[in-house]
Amino acid sequence: MRYQNRRDAGQRLGEILRNNHLRDPVVLALPRGGVPVAFEVARALAAPLEIFVSRKIGAPRHSEFGIGAIAEGGVTVFDEGSVTALGLGPAELQQLAAAEGAELRRRVAAYRKGRPLPVLADRDVVLVDDGLATGVTAAAALRSLRGHRPRRLVLAVPVCAAQTRERMASTADEVVCAMAPASFLS
Repeated sequence: MRYQNRRDAGQRLGEILRNNHLRDPVVLALPRGGVPVAFEVARALAAPLEIFVSRKIGAPRHSEFGIGAIAEGGVTVFDEGSVTALGLGPAELQQLAAAEGAELRRRVAAYRKGRPLPVLADRDVVLVDDGLATGVTAAAALRSLRGHRPRRLVLAVPVCAAQTRERMASTADEVVCAMAPASFLS
């Protein structure tokens, strides 16, 4: 199965989620790629849509190699294996997180224009991204959202690495991944 584009991916994901017995759902999109996917999911569920920001923390001198992530609410997660392999200490990690924290705050202000998050307590929250490779940004977002006391926390993506789906199952109440190819690269 292939998707024509993010809109098609969101429509197909929405079809799956429509049969998921969600109660008072709210859909949260991880920008940027998750927004067009989440738009279609929210439409399929007749649910409100909002942005939730989580930022990858890249390795020093290799910013595309994600070693962690920071999410709204101040939640920071690091991939311990990557941190150990790179020999990074607490001071370096704090510095990397602080740099991304400033950009995270800027993006929250730009995307939401002062709108607060909707009330998430006792609702089914569906966090949507366009795909999961390492899952580090989704993990940070899920941990932050858990603090809002949702009734159920669902991570929904059209495509993901099978290992990542298994790992995310310990953070989300449910992981909905429409396609998990055997060899998945970001």
